[in-house]
Amino acid sequence: MSDVAPRFRSHVEDILEGLRDEPCREALVHGGRRITAGEFHDLVHRMAWALQAQGIERGQTVTLLSGNLPEAIALRYAANLIGAQVNHLYGKLSADVQAAIVRDVETRALVVDPRMSGRAEEIVEAVDVKSVLTLGPAGTAQDAPGDQDLLALAALQSPEPFPSQAEPDAVCAIRHTGGTTGHPKGICTTYRQVQELRTARPDDDGSTPPRQLIVTTIAHAAAMLADGVLETGGTVVLLDDFEPGEVLDTIERERISHMWLLPPLLYQLLDHAHMERTDTSSLRQVVYGGCQASPTRIAEAVRRLGPVLMQGYGQNEAGIISILSPADHDPDRPERLRTAGRIVPGVDVEIRDEDGNALPNGEHGEICVRSAMAMEGYWKQPELTAEVLKDGWLHTGDIGFRDDDGYLTVVDRIKDMIVVVGGHVYTTELEDLLNSHPDVRQSAVFGVRDEDRMEQVHAAVLLAPGATTGADELRAMVRAARGAMYEPARITFPSELPLTDVDKPDKKELRRRATAPTD
Repeated sequence: MSDVAPRFRSHVEDILEGLRDEPCREALVHGGRRITAGEFHDLVHRMAWALQAQGIERGQTVTLLSGNLPEAIALRYAANLIGAQVNHLYGKLSADVQAAIVRDVETRALVVDPRMSGRAEEIVEAVDVKSVLTLGPAGTAQDAPGDQDLLALAALQSPEPFPSQAEPDAVCAIRHTGGTTGHPKGICTTYRQVQELRTARPDDDGSTPPRQLIVTTIAHAAAMLADGVLETGGTVVLLDDFEPGEVLDTIERERISHMWLLPPLLYQLLDHAHMERTDTSSLRQVVYGGCQASPTRIAEAVRRLGPVLMQGYGQNEAGIISILSPADHDPDRPERLRTAGRIVPGVDVEIRDEDGNALPNGEHGEICVRSAMAMEGYWKQPELTAEVLKDGWLHTGDIGFRDDDGYLTVVDRIKDMIVVVGGHVYTTELEDLLNSHPDVRQSAVFGVRDEDRMEQVHAAVLLAPGATTGADELRAMVRAARGAMYEPARITFPSELPLTDVDKPDKKELRRRATAPTD
């Protein structure tokens, strides 16, 4: 019997094996392009050889500035085959923030979507990057010096399988927070942790290969879902951005079975004029998460789409924490829809008070998590890492409680909780109440400090078309239901809510607008 330990096998190798086994199946759809599994499999290996020929080695950082291109997914796999770590920039961050991230993660190569060549020029003017590569011809006269077309370089390489250089405890991805509470933090994920994340993916009935629609940036959670679909014989349909009419047309035309949305985007679908005449019968799993959802709107979604909704609660730092299954999505039980579901196997959760003591069921405290999916730490921020990771437990910064049936409820971010005279206002509870009004489509609640540095409750409310409900009526409803402490000092009615790059309500921007001087 040999004492030699088996070689570590990365998630990329499993994905490539799934592609190799069915080379003729449709793997990716983008615009008018339909790419087979065999074509995509070969592209990944050609890219890996091309990256190596450019001098990119294991342990170095490849930063990706790209929209939802198939080639961007291939680049991520190719870099991971080499054992390099991938940092995918959120496209809507400012140039100076993107440049700071490129510098922070010690970028060896910047790989650019040709549509973003102008932004890439701004970045390389601020940061010295050894290699700048493009995913196709840049198509401008102002290409940055040294730009090379990675696809052209890859076409010169052999599709011979590139032997994986991945090591289990090496970093494979550096994902950044959205920067809504300050400078984005780099979250380090290892190859071993990705394998753990794969085991916690939502189940599917497997009746037919999934057809996953990606409408949010692949720099965020959508990438993990795409990985699972490509590995298990399905098809990934990529849209460049979220536009509700286009999404509904694509669901019907492409017979989409799976979709991931943040709640604000799901609400936009429900409110679109084409929803009622769109055939959504192909949908069998609509996963939502990333920010708090309104029980009222989720119940509406269940009634319109059927028993296909599933909520996933987690964090980039913590991985998947809990899931609210389709069976738990009973539109007549809004109290269940308010929860984040049951904790997934292999994850330990404690609700702790400010002194770190575990609290019993029903009591509010910080949600602390222990699991193999938790991050290794923040990139080059040991002090911040030590604040979040303590004695093997990750402190999520979320306030919540667990009930006697084992369901976890998230009530707020610690940083979003509003401290007022008389107690605490949990923003999500007030949002749920406002959203229960028949004229309200969505709301965002946030705190604003007044001249005396006391926090005041503010709410931005989206009304249904033609609705005439005013601030006084909503205040009266809140006062009657929750008391004067929860009553907003100010309610505004914008035409739309600002969203972050990962499509969460941007409360930092709302707070800025509320405090901006008026003419």
